[in-house]
Amino acid sequence: VLQERRLECVLAAGPRWQRSPRQPASRTPRRVRTHLIQRLGWLRQSVHVFAMIDAWFYDIPPITRTYMTLCFATTSACALDLVSPLSLYFNARAICMKFQLWRLATTFLFFGPFGLDFLFHMFFLVRYARLLEEGSFRMRSADFLYMLLLGATLMLCIAPFINIQFLGSSLTFMMVYIWARRNDSVRMSFLGLFQFTAPYLPWVLLAFSVLLGNSPVVDVIGIGVGHIYYFLEDIYPLMPASGRQCVPCRAPPCTCSHKRAVPDPA
Repeated sequence: VLQERRLECVLAAGPRWQRSPRQPASRTPRRVRTHLIQRLGWLRQSVHVFAMIDAWFYDIPPITRTYMTLCFATTSACALDLVSPLSLYFNARAICMKFQLWRLATTFLFFGPFGLDFLFHMFFLVRYARLLEEGSFRMRSADFLYMLLLGATLMLCIAPFINIQFLGSSLTFMMVYIWARRNDSVRMSFLGLFQFTAPYLPWVLLAFSVLLGNSPVVDVIGIGVGHIYYFLEDIYPLMPASGRQCVPCRAPPCTCSHKRAVPDPA
């Protein structure tokens, strides 16, 4: 009787080639659901990371943010072969004879191809430019921009007499020197080996650069120009014969966008 029933069931089901294969209906939605959840989690993490980068970027003061963006855009253009570094370096003959005036600016914007050296320069540029703009130049963005223009002008006057193609490192070193002299009580550590106060930071970096086999000329130019600005801005106005109203490194009054309101006398 059992064999007859089994035979009836087989005949009722038909041959194997006509049978529809069993599909795990419950497993497919689970896999799709898991895949969607993973994708949504990845998107949330990406949005969170981009939001952090956006907040960090717009938290940087405007002059420092603009300079950093221009440096990154110039390096990206060179990496994509849109611009050749040969058309960016400082060349006095090309500037005077061929009127390639953009070289006066691009010599401060290119720090080499993307790599550890580029990240090292960007770190020092953003760190100390931001410390200056948020510290001693707080609410004085015009004076900070004026300082950069004065330093760049002095370096461009020195560059024809010295074989230097790019002056961005010198401008960064100038900002490091000015910050170090204005924060003489800050204690620092070099690679955890020894401690020193901030005024010695430019000289420590200069010695480290020489030990790595780099030329000290670029750093010395930044130190020299930074010392000239520091003397004219911070020391010269305090001298008895100078007159405290004379500050030669301040921006013209017409360019100052931030002015403190003087309260009316009661």
